[in-house]
Amino acid sequence: MNDSSSSQELAGILAREIEGLPAGTRISTHRELVRRFGVSATTVSQALALLTRRGLIVSRPGAGTYRTESRPVTRVGDTSWQEAALELTNRIDSSAGTPRGFKTPALLGTLSTSGPDVVDLNGGYLHPQLQPLATLGTALSRTARRSEAWDRPPMAGVTELRDWFAADIGGGLGRHDVLVCGAGQSALATTLRALGQPGDPVVIESPTYPGTIAAAHAAGLRTIPVPLDHEGIRPDYLDEALTRTRARLVIVQPLFQNPTGASLSVGRQQEIRAIARRHGVFVVEDDFARHMAHADAGPPPLPMIADDPDGTVVHIRSLTKVTSPNLRVGALAARGPVMARLRSAHVIDTMFVPAPLQYTALDVVTAPGWKRALATLGSALEHRRKVAVEAVSATFGPQSLAVVPHGGYHLWVALPGHLDGGQLAAAALACGVSLTPGDNYYPTDSSAPHVRISYVAAPSAADVDDAVRRLAAVVAEQ
Repeated sequence: MNDSSSSQELAGILAREIEGLPAGTRISTHRELVRRFGVSATTVSQALALLTRRGLIVSRPGAGTYRTESRPVTRVGDTSWQEAALELTNRIDSSAGTPRGFKTPALLGTLSTSGPDVVDLNGGYLHPQLQPLATLGTALSRTARRSEAWDRPPMAGVTELRDWFAADIGGGLGRHDVLVCGAGQSALATTLRALGQPGDPVVIESPTYPGTIAAAHAAGLRTIPVPLDHEGIRPDYLDEALTRTRARLVIVQPLFQNPTGASLSVGRQQEIRAIARRHGVFVVEDDFARHMAHADAGPPPLPMIADDPDGTVVHIRSLTKVTSPNLRVGALAARGPVMARLRSAHVIDTMFVPAPLQYTALDVVTAPGWKRALATLGSALEHRRKVAVEAVSATFGPQSLAVVPHGGYHLWVALPGHLDGGQLAAAALACGVSLTPGDNYYPTDSSAPHVRISYVAAPSAADVDDAVRRLAAVVAEQ
């Protein structure tokens, strides 16, 4: 089986088994299903998601997955016609370019949830132990009592929140240079659809965040991967790629890049801006980890947009990573006519971000304890990173970490040449550890095996340490 073709097949097998069970019966765990069927964790997650949508099972956080109460289900007829109707390849009489793509197993893999018996080294959102829950609860309660929170907000966003984002990003931006959007992934998708046409090339880092690849393909763009070094995307290869492809979009993650952890130095930022300006290219700056610097990190470089009077940079900023996956509020910032295009695309996509979310976010970031909460998080991330680095070095060897980032939430672990990242991830899940295979971060096949280890989704640093060290036995078996 493979992820793209087997999730529906697995869902069918499980459905036949589950339908005969009494309501309330506990279903096999992710680990047990991976071991039993010999498939990946992503395939299992997708199959269970299908069964959840059908109402056969329900997940109870911390307890497991259970058979739901039986209820009458409308008979499904012959839906095979949909396969032809959903086909996105070009019509015979069409001259359209690259078809849009909606195959997102890698992105879904980053969002998959593990059972209570699995230590999560895969997730990219803070465990509740790390979230500012008291601040979030207070902010939401206050917002509910504000009459303006239930009125329609300005399309570009609540004025005070735009002012806050403009000051937080810096570079002399004003509120009219800022558009409030539904967190980073939404901002990225809107930007690519607004600034690219189907068939256009877009330069991306290699490796890169799976959501970047998915958003580009959904917009019908051709991804042009450019390699990185310890300072981020390589300027020489970037210049060559832009000359060869005549791309008009480049996407970079300037701080603690996902998955490598590399950060663009000030000099490297200047080189990239100069190359982009020479080619007449927009640089989309996905600054997802700006507030995730560790306590022992030095002052980070300013965002690329802070020194960009010509409007080369389109900046993305989000609050989700440092608060809660449910506070999906972020911002797009840009100078010049491009902002009008972004606003138009945004209103088509979502009309506006709900006012209760915006006012809750505003309350959180203007609360007296906001900076203190970020400092507390920075200390916790530093501790978890040190624990994870020590465990990774003991398990995979010190040479496995080319970069140890002092920010973000993950490590990019190089594997010995005889290991396969996907096989290791499947074997790890069978041993109660969920991590991410490196192939998820490439638009094409990769030659160097890696896994990404996240240290923020597990309940504690001790859980991270135990889970990583548990992988030693898996590596030995491989």
